[in-house]
Amino acid sequence: MLVLALAVVTPGHLALFSPHLGEGAFYTVISYLLMVLPVSVLAIFMLAAFLKGIGNFWRATGGRPGERVNWRANRQAIWDVLRLRYLDGGGYGCNYPDDRFSMVRRWFHHLTFYGFMACIAATTVAAGYDHFLHWQAPYPFRSWPVMLGTGGGLSMLAGTGGLLYLKFRMDRAPAAPRVFGMDRGFLLLLFFINLTGLLLLFFRETPAMGTLLVVHLGVVVSLFITMPYGKFLHAVYRYTALVRNALEQSQN
Repeated sequence: MLVLALAVVTPGHLALFSPHLGEGAFYTVISYLLMVLPVSVLAIFMLAAFLKGIGNFWRATGGRPGERVNWRANRQAIWDVLRLRYLDGGGYGCNYPDDRFSMVRRWFHHLTFYGFMACIAATTVAAGYDHFLHWQAPYPFRSWPVMLGTGGGLSMLAGTGGLLYLKFRMDRAPAAPRVFGMDRGFLLLLFFINLTGLLLLFFRETPAMGTLLVVHLGVVVSLFITMPYGKFLHAVYRYTALVRNALEQSQN
């Protein structure tokens, strides 16, 4: 609702429901500053919250400050993350969503993780195009930001959709009830970010572009606001724990 209000107040409601073509089309619906500044402030707050949480976690697990930047431990942790080493159940998979062993949860995690990384790469390349080459979005379908974003978006749709399906089929008896809502909310946010992003891509030359842009940005802002308090934190703490594990293994 906040993004919608900004879109209506700044260029007016007529711009919201009119087709816009060519470079800078998105900025005719929401200005560049209104699109970048709030998200930048949220990103800085999110990063500060993550760093604070990592510091608390590191001290609570007995780590020394200088050990966090140990190159060998971080290299091992990155390698463990890229192959989801500790999500294979010793080679048999998880007892999930029922009591049978299965790798399906691991595959959906891979689709979500690598799709997310592709979307981050697409955003980074697009930022480089805009700020250094002065090429404004929307970009052609065969450009790097669009190809990376489309591939990443489809991968995340499959991954988050699959994880949501498993989440609803799982046996809830062994699970903590208060965590279920947080898991489901995080997956739904990721799912709708990619769904609205892909719809925006395919309908960006129609009068629906303005509405889809507002909805997409609204969901993105929602994810940024909830990141320091929701399930996204598990990625931050899991990586830190993998660094501690690599250090302990090297000491042993």
